[in-house]
Amino acid sequence: MARLISIVIGAAFVFVLAIALFGTAKTAITEPAAESAEHVFHLHPENIGLPSAGLFGKFDRQQVQRGFAVYKEVCAACHSLKYVAFRDLTKIGYTDAEVKAIANQWVIEQPSVNPDTGEATTRKNLPSDHFPSPFANEVAARAANNNALPPDLSLITKAREDGPNYVHALITGYRNQPAELLKEFPGAKTPPGLHYNPYFANLNIAMPPPLTADGQVTYSDGTKATKDQMARDVSAFLTWTAEPNLEARHAAGLAAVIFLVIFVFLTWGAYQNVWRGVEH
Repeated sequence: MARLISIVIGAAFVFVLAIALFGTAKTAITEPAAESAEHVFHLHPENIGLPSAGLFGKFDRQQVQRGFAVYKEVCAACHSLKYVAFRDLTKIGYTDAEVKAIANQWVIEQPSVNPDTGEATTRKNLPSDHFPSPFANEVAARAANNNALPPDLSLITKAREDGPNYVHALITGYRNQPAELLKEFPGAKTPPGLHYNPYFANLNIAMPPPLTADGQVTYSDGTKATKDQMARDVSAFLTWTAEPNLEARHAAGLAAVIFLVIFVFLTWGAYQNVWRGVEH
Protein backbone atom coordinates (compact mmCIF):
# COMPACT_ATOMS: atom_id res chain seq x y z
CA MET A 1 0.00 0.00 0.00
CA ALA A 2 2.79 2.43 0.92
CA ARG A 3 4.53 1.65 -2.35
CA LEU A 4 1.35 2.39 -4.32
CA ILE A 5 0.93 5.75 -2.54
CA SER A 6 4.54 6.73 -3.29
CA ILE A 7 4.05 5.87 -6.97
CA VAL A 8 0.88 7.99 -7.13
CA ILE A 9 2.61 10.94 -5.43
CA GLY A 10 5.59 10.67 -7.80
CA ALA A 11 3.32 10.52 -10.85
CA ALA A 12 1.41 13.57 -9.63
CA PHE A 13 4.66 15.47 -9.12
CA VAL A 14 5.83 14.62 -12.65
CA PHE A 15 2.44 15.65 -14.03
CA VAL A 16 2.60 19.06 -12.32
CA LEU A 17 6.13 19.62 -13.61
CA ALA A 18 5.02 18.72 -17.14
CA ILE A 19 2.15 21.22 -16.95
CA ALA A 20 4.50 23.94 -15.68
CA LEU A 21 7.03 23.20 -18.44
CA PHE A 22 4.32 23.27 -21.10
CA GLY A 23 2.98 26.57 -19.78
CA THR A 24 6.45 28.14 -19.76
CA ALA A 25 7.22 26.95 -23.28
CA LYS A 26 3.84 28.17 -24.57
CA THR A 27 4.35 31.61 -23.01
CA ALA A 28 7.86 31.87 -24.47
CA ILE A 29 6.54 31.06 -27.94
CA THR A 30 3.34 33.12 -27.94
CA GLU A 31 4.57 36.05 -25.83
CA PRO A 32 8.33 36.46 -26.40
CA ALA A 33 10.12 38.91 -24.14
CA ALA A 34 10.62 42.37 -25.58
CA GLU A 35 14.13 43.08 -26.83
CA SER A 36 16.16 45.47 -24.69
CA ALA A 37 18.47 48.22 -25.83
CA GLU A 38 21.42 46.20 -24.55
CA HIS A 39 20.39 43.23 -26.68
CA VAL A 40 19.84 45.23 -29.86
CA PHE A 41 22.77 47.66 -29.77
CA HIS A 42 25.44 45.65 -27.94
CA LEU A 43 28.36 44.84 -30.26
CA HIS A 44 30.76 41.92 -30.14
CA PRO A 45 34.50 42.57 -30.51
CA GLU A 46 36.39 41.69 -33.65
CA ASN A 47 39.48 39.48 -33.61
CA ILE A 48 42.61 41.64 -33.47
CA GLY A 49 44.92 38.70 -34.21
CA LEU A 50 47.48 38.98 -31.41
CA PRO A 51 50.61 36.84 -31.89
CA SER A 52 49.74 35.01 -28.65
CA ALA A 53 46.43 33.76 -30.05
CA GLY A 54 45.95 30.23 -31.36
CA LEU A 55 47.46 26.85 -30.54
CA PHE A 56 50.99 27.91 -31.43
CA GLY A 57 50.75 31.51 -30.19
CA LYS A 58 53.77 33.27 -28.72
CA PHE A 59 54.18 36.68 -27.17
CA ASP A 60 55.74 39.48 -29.18
CA ARG A 61 57.88 40.78 -26.31
CA GLN A 62 58.42 44.14 -27.96
CA GLN A 63 54.67 44.59 -28.25
CA VAL A 64 54.13 43.45 -24.65
CA GLN A 65 56.71 46.01 -23.49
CA ARG A 66 54.87 48.71 -25.42
CA GLY A 67 51.68 47.54 -23.74
CA PHE A 68 53.35 47.89 -20.36
CA ALA A 69 54.23 51.48 -21.28
CA VAL A 70 50.54 52.13 -22.04
CA TYR A 71 49.50 50.58 -18.73
CA LYS A 72 52.10 52.63 -16.86
CA GLU A 73 51.23 55.95 -18.50
CA VAL A 74 47.46 55.57 -18.88
CA CYS A 75 45.90 52.73 -16.90
CA ALA A 76 47.92 52.65 -13.67
CA ALA A 77 46.31 55.84 -12.38
CA CYS A 78 43.06 53.93 -11.72
CA HIS A 79 43.62 50.20 -12.23
CA SER A 80 45.68 47.91 -10.03
CA LEU A 81 47.80 44.95 -11.12
CA LYS A 82 47.96 43.17 -7.78
CA TYR A 83 48.89 39.70 -9.00
CA VAL A 84 51.98 40.86 -10.89
CA ALA A 85 55.33 41.60 -9.29
CA PHE A 86 57.87 44.04 -10.72
CA ARG A 87 60.40 41.23 -11.11
CA ASP A 88 57.98 39.41 -13.42
CA LEU A 89 58.85 42.02 -16.05
CA THR A 90 62.12 40.14 -16.69
CA LYS A 91 59.97 37.52 -18.47
CA ILE A 92 59.07 40.04 -21.18
CA GLY A 93 62.62 41.16 -21.83
CA TYR A 94 63.53 43.71 -19.17
CA THR A 95 66.90 43.31 -17.45
CA ASP A 96 67.26 43.10 -13.67
CA ALA A 97 68.68 46.63 -13.63
CA GLU A 98 65.75 47.97 -15.66
CA VAL A 99 63.25 46.23 -13.38
CA LYS A 100 64.95 47.70 -10.32
CA ALA A 101 64.77 51.17 -11.85
CA ILE A 102 61.09 50.75 -12.82
CA ALA A 103 60.19 49.63 -9.29
CA ASN A 104 62.17 52.41 -7.65
CA GLN A 105 60.70 55.14 -9.88
CA TRP A 106 57.10 53.90 -9.76
CA VAL A 107 54.87 56.83 -8.82
CA ILE A 108 52.89 54.90 -6.19
CA GLU A 109 54.95 53.65 -3.26
CA GLN A 110 54.40 50.66 -1.01
CA PRO A 111 52.49 51.18 2.27
CA SER A 112 54.72 50.63 5.29
CA VAL A 113 55.06 51.40 8.99
CA ASN A 114 57.71 53.61 10.58
CA PRO A 115 59.53 51.27 13.00
CA ASP A 116 60.40 54.18 15.30
CA THR A 117 56.97 55.79 15.64
CA GLY A 118 54.61 53.03 14.50
CA GLU A 119 52.90 55.48 12.16
CA ALA A 120 51.82 54.59 8.64
CA THR A 121 54.25 55.63 5.94
CA THR A 122 55.45 54.55 2.52
CA ARG A 123 58.66 53.20 1.03
CA LYS A 124 60.16 52.77 -2.42
CA ASN A 125 59.13 49.69 -4.36
CA LEU A 126 61.44 46.69 -4.67
CA PRO A 127 61.55 44.23 -7.58
CA SER A 128 59.99 41.62 -5.29
CA ASP A 129 56.95 43.84 -4.58
CA HIS A 130 53.69 43.51 -6.45
CA PHE A 131 52.41 46.55 -8.30
CA PRO A 132 50.80 48.80 -5.67
CA SER A 133 47.16 49.81 -5.88
CA PRO A 134 46.51 53.45 -6.87
CA PHE A 135 43.96 53.72 -4.05
CA ALA A 136 44.19 53.04 -0.33
CA ASN A 137 40.97 50.99 -0.30
CA GLU A 138 37.69 50.37 -2.13
CA VAL A 139 36.00 53.40 -0.56
CA ALA A 140 38.73 55.71 -1.86
CA ALA A 141 38.59 54.06 -5.28
CA ARG A 142 34.84 54.58 -5.58
CA ALA A 143 35.05 58.15 -4.29
CA ALA A 144 37.51 59.01 -7.06
CA ASN A 145 35.52 57.31 -9.82
CA ASN A 146 31.89 58.40 -9.53
CA ASN A 147 31.16 55.47 -7.18
CA ALA A 148 32.43 52.94 -9.75
CA LEU A 149 35.15 50.51 -8.69
CA PRO A 150 37.94 50.19 -11.28
CA PRO A 151 38.64 46.46 -11.71
CA ASP A 152 42.06 44.96 -11.16
CA LEU A 153 43.59 44.23 -14.57
CA SER A 154 45.84 41.30 -13.68
CA LEU A 155 43.38 38.69 -14.95
CA ILE A 156 41.00 40.85 -16.95
CA THR A 157 41.56 39.03 -20.25
CA LYS A 158 40.63 35.75 -18.56
CA ALA A 159 37.69 37.25 -16.65
CA ARG A 160 36.00 38.63 -19.77
CA GLU A 161 34.71 36.66 -22.73
CA ASP A 162 37.01 36.98 -25.73
CA GLY A 163 39.40 38.81 -23.37
CA PRO A 164 42.10 40.52 -25.52
CA ASN A 165 39.62 41.38 -28.26
CA TYR A 166 37.17 42.71 -25.65
CA VAL A 167 39.82 44.94 -24.06
CA HIS A 168 40.79 46.40 -27.43
CA ALA A 169 37.17 46.93 -28.47
CA LEU A 170 36.21 48.52 -25.17
CA ILE A 171 39.12 50.98 -25.22
CA THR A 172 38.50 52.06 -28.80
CA GLY A 173 34.69 51.73 -28.78
CA TYR A 174 33.60 55.02 -27.22
CA ARG A 175 31.20 56.99 -29.43
CA ASN A 176 28.14 59.19 -29.38
CA GLN A 177 24.88 57.47 -28.59
CA PRO A 178 23.19 56.61 -31.93
CA ALA A 179 19.96 58.38 -32.76
CA GLU A 180 18.38 55.02 -33.66
CA LEU A 181 18.80 53.84 -30.07
CA LEU A 182 17.05 56.87 -28.59
CA LYS A 183 14.31 56.63 -31.21
CA GLU A 184 13.64 52.97 -30.45
CA PHE A 185 14.31 53.15 -26.71
CA PRO A 186 13.62 56.73 -25.51
CA GLY A 187 14.42 55.80 -21.91
CA ALA A 188 17.89 54.49 -22.73
CA LYS A 189 19.64 57.86 -22.77
CA THR A 190 23.12 57.64 -21.25
CA PRO A 191 22.95 58.97 -17.67
CA PRO A 192 25.12 61.94 -16.61
CA GLY A 193 28.63 60.86 -15.61
CA LEU A 194 28.58 57.76 -17.81
CA HIS A 195 29.86 57.20 -21.34
CA TYR A 196 28.24 55.30 -24.21
CA ASN A 197 30.21 52.25 -25.31
CA PRO A 198 28.42 49.50 -27.31
CA TYR A 199 31.01 46.90 -26.28
CA PHE A 200 30.19 47.29 -22.58
CA ALA A 201 27.49 44.98 -21.19
CA ASN A 202 24.87 47.65 -20.45
CA LEU A 203 26.14 50.14 -23.07
CA ASN A 204 27.06 52.80 -20.47
CA ILE A 205 30.39 52.77 -18.65
CA ALA A 206 31.74 54.98 -15.87
CA MET A 207 35.31 54.95 -17.18
CA PRO A 208 35.96 57.89 -19.52
CA PRO A 209 37.87 57.16 -22.75
CA PRO A 210 41.42 56.29 -21.60
CA LEU A 211 43.01 56.90 -25.00
CA THR A 212 42.07 60.33 -26.27
CA ALA A 213 44.69 61.08 -28.93
CA ASP A 214 47.43 59.55 -31.01
CA GLY A 215 50.86 59.90 -29.44
CA GLN A 216 49.50 59.81 -25.91
CA VAL A 217 52.33 57.40 -25.05
CA THR A 218 55.83 57.67 -26.47
CA TYR A 219 57.23 54.32 -27.58
CA SER A 220 60.95 53.79 -27.12
CA ASP A 221 61.15 51.54 -30.20
CA GLY A 222 59.81 54.26 -32.49
CA THR A 223 56.45 52.59 -33.22
CA LYS A 224 53.75 55.12 -34.11
CA ALA A 225 51.43 55.29 -31.10
CA THR A 226 48.01 55.53 -32.70
CA LYS A 227 44.99 54.89 -30.49
CA ASP A 228 44.42 51.55 -32.20
CA GLN A 229 48.08 50.55 -31.77
CA MET A 230 48.11 51.50 -28.09
CA ALA A 231 44.90 49.53 -27.51
CA ARG A 232 46.38 46.48 -29.24
CA ASP A 233 49.59 46.73 -27.26
CA VAL A 234 47.94 47.05 -23.85
CA SER A 235 45.68 44.12 -24.78
CA ALA A 236 48.82 42.07 -25.48
CA PHE A 237 50.33 43.13 -22.16
CA LEU A 238 47.19 42.21 -20.21
CA THR A 239 47.08 38.86 -22.00
CA TRP A 240 50.58 38.25 -20.67
CA THR A 241 49.67 39.29 -17.10
CA ALA A 242 46.74 36.85 -17.16
CA GLU A 243 48.72 34.00 -18.75
CA PRO A 244 52.47 34.53 -18.20
CA ASN A 245 53.08 30.80 -18.80
CA LEU A 246 51.10 30.67 -22.05
CA GLU A 247 54.12 29.78 -24.19
CA ALA A 248 55.20 26.97 -21.85
CA ARG A 249 51.63 25.63 -21.83
CA HIS A 250 51.50 25.65 -25.62
CA ALA A 251 54.87 23.89 -25.82
CA ALA A 252 53.78 21.24 -23.31
CA GLY A 253 50.55 20.65 -25.22
CA LEU A 254 52.40 20.28 -28.52
CA ALA A 255 54.87 17.84 -26.95
CA ALA A 256 51.96 15.81 -25.52
CA VAL A 257 50.25 15.62 -28.93
CA ILE A 258 53.48 14.52 -30.63
CA PHE A 259 54.02 11.86 -27.95
CA LEU A 260 50.48 10.52 -28.38
CA VAL A 261 50.87 10.32 -32.16
CA ILE A 262 54.15 8.39 -31.83
CA PHE A 263 52.60 6.16 -29.16
CA VAL A 264 49.66 5.33 -31.43
CA PHE A 265 52.00 4.26 -34.25
CA LEU A 266 54.14 2.22 -31.87
CA THR A 267 51.04 0.49 -30.50
CA TRP A 268 49.78 -0.21 -34.00
CA GLY A 269 53.19 -1.61 -34.98
CA ALA A 270 53.32 -3.84 -31.89
CA TYR A 271 49.83 -5.12 -32.62
CA GLN A 272 50.78 -5.96 -36.21
CA ASN A 273 53.94 -7.74 -35.06
CA VAL A 274 52.23 -9.82 -32.34
CA TRP A 275 49.25 -10.89 -34.40
CA ARG A 276 51.10 -11.32 -37.69
CA GLY A 277 50.10 -14.57 -39.36
CA VAL A 278 47.33 -15.30 -36.87
CA GLU A 279 44.00 -15.97 -38.51
CA HIS A 280 40.96 -14.45 -36.85
